[in-house]
Amino acid sequence: VRLPRFFHRTQANLSDFSFPVSCLSLCVCHALGGPIHRLQPAFSAADIGPHTQATRGLASMAAFTSRTVVKTVLSREQSEGMGARVRRSIGRPELPRFDPFLLLDEFNVGAPAGFPDHPHRGFETVTYIYPHSEGTFQHEDFCGHKGTIGAGDVQWMTAGRGIVHAEMPHDERKSQGLQLWVNLAAKDKMCEPAYQELTHKELAVAEKEGVKAIVIAGEALGAKSPIFTRVPTTYIHLIMQPGARLQQPLDPSHNAFVYTIQGILTIGGSDVGPHHTVVLSAGDNTDGVEIVAGEAGGQLVLLSGQPIGEPVVQHGPFVMNTDEDVQRTFMDYQLARNGFERAKGWQSVIGLHS
Repeated sequence: VRLPRFFHRTQANLSDFSFPVSCLSLCVCHALGGPIHRLQPAFSAADIGPHTQATRGLASMAAFTSRTVVKTVLSREQSEGMGARVRRSIGRPELPRFDPFLLLDEFNVGAPAGFPDHPHRGFETVTYIYPHSEGTFQHEDFCGHKGTIGAGDVQWMTAGRGIVHAEMPHDERKSQGLQLWVNLAAKDKMCEPAYQELTHKELAVAEKEGVKAIVIAGEALGAKSPIFTRVPTTYIHLIMQPGARLQQPLDPSHNAFVYTIQGILTIGGSDVGPHHTVVLSAGDNTDGVEIVAGEAGGQLVLLSGQPIGEPVVQHGPFVMNTDEDVQRTFMDYQLARNGFERAKGWQSVIGLHS
């Protein structure tokens, strides 16, 4: 298999395999340059201690019991891919993963930066371009699937047993949005790759009392997404006018978090500024989460997912359950087999000039 052009680095436990460190996707694989992350336990809201920030009393608690904030993590900018900058949310040392979520990156990328040819196995990637984004993203994979993800569009890609693809900005205009990684259960990790792609006109949208909900997965304000999720997931982009209030129901069995995009927001009684990952408490004896926008309004995404509760062994773009699974995946990729057959000799058009 022709590997992308970048420097190679070997692993102590994977000395027979070489793999490029810098040819990664929007979530790009910080683990490639270091040891495999072995058998880390499923991480849930219940595993985090009480949040130390003082919280406001919730006026509506008698009728609606909100989850509260147990942890906040500021997402700092870092370099990824080829000249790209991202704000990593989940996937930082402070929050390495949050079952079933593996990673969340906020990106702001224009050509010539981007994410040339790279593989995935064992999970799903969800790429969402903000409605206010000026730029668009191109996508191309080794099966011949090509497309453009424009402002307000979403691509839900199930890598399953194997995908090799490239993600590159269309031009110099900055593409702004999020890429989320959602883990797959062991029984689904070797499923056939698949795409669910919706334009902004096809996404479910609802507005009520100063709150606009763009529903990528799940349901909000009576609007329901057509996206099928192998792991039960809610994913909502909320645009809130000044002083607007939302009480969003959440499945009590789900792990849930908020990523703040703009403005000061009161989440479960705690004030939070932009670019923070806000881990919410466990759902026992709660109805969901209450969010109130500040004087300037605000934007955020609210995510919840059913915990899988299985061991996770991750090495960059490969997320499996055991060391042996990961080593087998490296061998499959190198030998172009078991899902990577089309990788042999393949090179994307959009990544040629990276």
